[in-house]
Amino acid sequence: MHAESIRTRTLNGIDLAWLERGEGPLVVCLHGFPDTAWTFVPVLDRLAAAGYRAVAPFLRGYAPSGLAPDSDYRLPALAGDLLTLIDALDVERAHVVGHDWGDVIAQFAASLAPRRFGRLVLCAVPHLKRFVLRPSLRQLQRSHYIYKFQIPGWAERRLPHDDFRWVTDLINQWSPDWHPSPAALAPLKAALGTPGGLQAALAYYRALPGAVLTPAIRRVAFAPVPVPTRMIFGGRDGCIGPEMFSGQDALFPLGLDLCEMPGHGHFMQAEDPDAFTAHVIDWLRA
Repeated sequence: MHAESIRTRTLNGIDLAWLERGEGPLVVCLHGFPDTAWTFVPVLDRLAAAGYRAVAPFLRGYAPSGLAPDSDYRLPALAGDLLTLIDALDVERAHVVGHDWGDVIAQFAASLAPRRFGRLVLCAVPHLKRFVLRPSLRQLQRSHYIYKFQIPGWAERRLPHDDFRWVTDLINQWSPDWHPSPAALAPLKAALGTPGGLQAALAYYRALPGAVLTPAIRRVAFAPVPVPTRMIFGGRDGCIGPEMFSGQDALFPLGLDLCEMPGHGHFMQAEDPDAFTAHVIDWLRA
């Protein structure tokens, strides 16, 4: 985790930082919450060894990427970052591996500009329309943190306490058999502890209700994704349950390949990077 490994350019109005490995067809790996691009390093290395140019940006608001100067963390801005990065890397089309929020961003960007994408690998989150409009009762319980984040000031007071213990406990609940070391969690805690970093991470969730209520954003977010898609989910994911991944075929008109990783939790790419990357490469080469 060295500073010289990070590339940074001003794109879409922010200083966007990313990690990069290899040469070949471009694969962009997007992280989510609570996470950073560093979690994708083992995947980047394996993709590079397989002949891909693998890039993992730090989402806006997650240091070393900059904060949004206009405090815009809505889906159009997040998707704009991805599309602008693809432009900056001088390619017409890219494959995208999106995990958690990265999954949602990839869905939105692919619905906006499907010709810019080859294949999608969406990880741990179903189609946003499925998630929002047809949650199971158990899923409503699992999503308690989203509702708590809407309470003004609650998360700002609670999350940093005791060296972000609440965040660590959440990770343990979501991936019960993955036990990241303090060193592995250090970049995440540093990003959330950067001035404005925690507020930025929370802003993603706080922008969701407005997005659902805004017709132009909702129309794209709920639209079918016109890109061939593999969706990977963990059988023991404590964030979004396996039952949430059924009944989506009509939302992926060019094909949806469901791929369960039994015994794995939410952070599949970190829990088992060999198996996870094998699923990714298998889909990209299909």
